[in-house]
Amino acid sequence: MEALPDISPFRQRYEELTAQMADPAFYNNSRRAADITREHQRLGEMIAAHAHYAKLQINLAEAVALGRDAAADADLRELAISELPAMQQELAEKHAAILLAMIPPDPTDSRNTVMEIRAGTGGDEASLFAAELYRLYSRYAEDQGWKIQSMSSSPSERGGLKEVIFLIIGSDVYKQLKYESGVHRVQRVPVTEANGRIHTSTVTVAVLPEAQEVDVQIDPQDLEISVCRASGPGGQGVNTTDSAVQIQHKPSGLIVQCADERSQLKNKAKAMTVLRSRLLKLREDEEHAKYASERRNQVGSGDRSERIRTYNFPQNRMTDHRIGLTLQNLPEIMEGNIASLLTALQRADHEQKLAALNRGSAFSGFPLQGRS
Repeated sequence: MEALPDISPFRQRYEELTAQMADPAFYNNSRRAADITREHQRLGEMIAAHAHYAKLQINLAEAVALGRDAAADADLRELAISELPAMQQELAEKHAAILLAMIPPDPTDSRNTVMEIRAGTGGDEASLFAAELYRLYSRYAEDQGWKIQSMSSSPSERGGLKEVIFLIIGSDVYKQLKYESGVHRVQRVPVTEANGRIHTSTVTVAVLPEAQEVDVQIDPQDLEISVCRASGPGGQGVNTTDSAVQIQHKPSGLIVQCADERSQLKNKAKAMTVLRSRLLKLREDEEHAKYASERRNQVGSGDRSERIRTYNFPQNRMTDHRIGLTLQNLPEIMEGNIASLLTALQRADHEQKLAALNRGSAFSGFPLQGRS
């Protein structure tokens, strides 16, 4: 078993946070205080676990020495030998738990999440599959007890979706779904195919942690906001006011549109939510780019230009190319049963980070997390 990384930097950080928490002005910023308190608690638990681990090592060494001591009492020696497997198992479990605790948590893991699904290559078939992916994530969110709030959508003529943007509200949403960013490829016979040929289409998925106003400061002068009349199917549902909103962030060139609500104010609020989340993601991506050389040897960058997954309907097969995982239960997956897939992705991500930690390497970002 490899030695644990040096605990002293974590102790130093713990002491720094303890000093900050003793400052009378500490709670003036409630959000910052909550973040620091959580980090302080996490570090305290890690340091206590490390101390317990050191004690276990001593106990194990003493038991091994007693088991080898021919001069010791036979019953004591036999007892020491019999306890060795359990002690070794506990030591290994503590070792793994401490390593995992040493991985810096993603501060956005607990955030609500904006998901954007867009039809890629493949025409009508791509838009139909985009709608199916939207249903997949909606079903999974429902099973998790999360709430979905529609932000924007653009239907296709055949009942699919050219684009859909929605907010998922719940506990640890981003932590579970952040690995879904990237290009999703589907291979099947489209309903429009008369000759039974298998077509390949693609859909892009972007997963963005919901940004708060304190995360991204936007100068109103940097925004160009335009409104227009939202299109509709006719009848009583037709908008008779200019409620559709388009916001362009001039410094970044980002454009967000929202027309789902009949209220211009609600559409503007939703569009600003999406814009803030995209700007936060841009800022994070710029930071992660500093570590590009470190990530080259890790499992997939998850770039949106990179295919992350294939759904092969004729063979009832789903393959995640980043971790080489193949599942033969495609109908269940399309019904939103993706818990085992997400768990496998999280495990692979943790293993990559633990390997970097053991090497003493600096790492940032999430090797399996898609870039948007």
